[in-house]
Amino acid sequence: MMLSGLRTGVAAAALACAGIALAQDAAPEDLLATVGDPAAAAEARESPSAKAPSAVPPSTMDEAFPDMVSNPMVQGELTVDAIPLVQPWSVINAAALIDVIENIATEGLDPADYDVAALKVSLAAGPSDELDHLASKNFIWLVEDMRDGRTPMDAREQWFVVDPDRDFLRTGALLTAALESGDIAGTLQGLAPTHPDYALLKAALADTPPEDVDRRKLIRANMDRWRWLARDLGNKYLLTNVPEYQLRLTVNNRIISSYRTIVGKPGRTATPQLAEMVEGVVFNPTWTVPQSIVKGEGLGQKVLDNPAWAKSKGYKATKGAGGWIGVVQQPGPTNSLGRMKLEMPNRHAIFFHDTPSRHLFSKDMRALSHGCIRTERALELAITMAILGKGASKDEAVEIATSGEYTKVPINQKFPAYITYFTMASDINGEMKTFEDVYGRDKPVLASLDQPRVKDRSNVIDDEVIVIENNPLAEG
Repeated sequence: MMLSGLRTGVAAAALACAGIALAQDAAPEDLLATVGDPAAAAEARESPSAKAPSAVPPSTMDEAFPDMVSNPMVQGELTVDAIPLVQPWSVINAAALIDVIENIATEGLDPADYDVAALKVSLAAGPSDELDHLASKNFIWLVEDMRDGRTPMDAREQWFVVDPDRDFLRTGALLTAALESGDIAGTLQGLAPTHPDYALLKAALADTPPEDVDRRKLIRANMDRWRWLARDLGNKYLLTNVPEYQLRLTVNNRIISSYRTIVGKPGRTATPQLAEMVEGVVFNPTWTVPQSIVKGEGLGQKVLDNPAWAKSKGYKATKGAGGWIGVVQQPGPTNSLGRMKLEMPNRHAIFFHDTPSRHLFSKDMRALSHGCIRTERALELAITMAILGKGASKDEAVEIATSGEYTKVPINQKFPAYITYFTMASDINGEMKTFEDVYGRDKPVLASLDQPRVKDRSNVIDDEVIVIENNPLAEG
């Protein structure tokens, strides 16, 4: 197994995309003429797989997964032969591991979480079974913390991102590669997130004096949040940072556009943290009004009793058995979803959409919605996504957007969309900033840093799924 392959993780895609010069403050009609056709090269991904070295198959589960392993799933999906998680360590490799542990604070981790004192004692006695077990165990702990994050799941509030790294960067294969190459530090460093913000936070940590305990903890917490995500987010993606109220469209590690956002109110309608795929763009959407509004707020009867008012708002009502009333708001300037939404299937019913209440984007505090993310200059984003996703040409997207008719444009090249929660991150100007912890999600993460490392750490997401009954009329 080549170490360079491990360092790439999920292999990076090759995508050349340029020519998108979008007016930041143009009206939707003016904007349509400014969207340029992107020149996109064919994407080619290296295979992330690598052959594992051969090993004698374990005869028991205890042999395959020793007690020291935090969780058997650190091996990833068990579709290949398990690699032993205790392997022979030379004196040189063990000394290199000790050096990594003693300097791991530069990565925002705590040297006290690892058995460095016991390792030194064992190392002084020379190669032994004890050294093999101790060194393998500590290496595995470092892999888990660098690859998956140190924060236990119960401290990650409303976190629903499945991190794929443990399936591609398998613990046993990493251990084998590190020992064969002798590059213990390089193998572990190769697990660090590739997003530029991680490096910026690492630099900020180095520049923060030890006595500034609170700032250092905040930096460490946000460094760890990057490790909760996939190491490599891909070559093109949407990323929104909820406390910043900003959405970024990134292609080839370059931010193509940024958009102010409105996110969920604190409480049960707070926007969860997700990693989903955008599968299409809906231009001129309809809005099926939830029954909590139709029945609970009396909208259904109001639509039936006031046809002229209902027409002015675009509402159409349907009566059913037992007094049931359904209301659908038709496309148009008053539609509560605005002129577009991004199709992003997920069990939380969260998506990005436009809003007719665009004056709200001028507010500083924009945690105002029922959970979905309202996006500034949404039509610009929709057209750009349709073009980049190769669902429509520029002319086709403009024609559809201005037709006034409901049209769903599937995109052939789906976009990852990351809904994140960083209270320290680079802003849209590239400056490191702190953001208000609008949902109070820092507290459990910061508290976990003061606790001993959880050694039997589950990767099962068991937080409550709060299905958002979208109410784009709620503005706070």
